Amino acid sequence: MKLYRFLSGPDDSSFCHKVTTALNKGWELAGSPTYAFDAATGTMRCGQAVVKEVEGKDYHPDMKLGEQ
Repeated sequence: MKLYRFLSGPDDSSFCHKVTTALNKGWELAGSPTYAFDAATGTMRCGQAVVKEVEGKDYHPDMKLGEQ
């Protein structure tokens, strides 16, 4: 089964750490990162899609994708 997650966060080191953690847990980058201005907070935000292939599981909407 292939899993998909979209990681997002502020444009600071915490976002880079979030992506790095996912990569070290076996997730792979999917496409290019995004970068946008959040007018509500006046800050820049980053986003990155990641995917992961897992064996022997069936998808369920209650899955904690970050724990896979």
